[in-house]
Amino acid sequence: MKTALAQTWAGFWDARTTREKTLLTWGGAAVGVVVAWSVLWAPAQEGRARLRDTLPALQRQLAQMTAQANEARALSPATQGVAPTGGALKDALTASLTDHGLAATQVQVLGNAVQIQMKNAPFPAWTAWLDDARRQFKVQVVESHVSALKADGQVDLTASLQPSTAR
Repeated sequence: MKTALAQTWAGFWDARTTREKTLLTWGGAAVGVVVAWSVLWAPAQEGRARLRDTLPALQRQLAQMTAQANEARALSPATQGVAPTGGALKDALTASLTDHGLAATQVQVLGNAVQIQMKNAPFPAWTAWLDDARRQFKVQVVESHVSALKADGQVDLTASLQPSTAR
């Protein structure tokens, strides 16, 4: 195959005059330069120009996002907020209990604390709710009385929660 192609090319090339060989050589070189320019050089040059134009805008956006991230980090402690107290804490805890599917027998404000009484409550659901309330409302348990019932995992409980003093 290779020799047949070489023989065909040699037959074609030998049949050409010196003038035709010169024209074919220069024409082939010109076509090669045009192809190399259009396939390799021009796209790279256009890409560099596009990057040169967009890079300053991207750098400005990066600087702005960095400044905003630093500001957000600086403001993060302020977003921790203050734990609700009194009636607001009672309402928030009551709504949270309802959202978690727990029904409190009684929720009342006692001084700085909110006392929650529940009968026949599932203990795992109570502890999960308590952990969520501790994080969400920044409360701590001040006093708790839990009595196990005959049914597995069911308890009667009374707990007093107050705004946490620890940050």
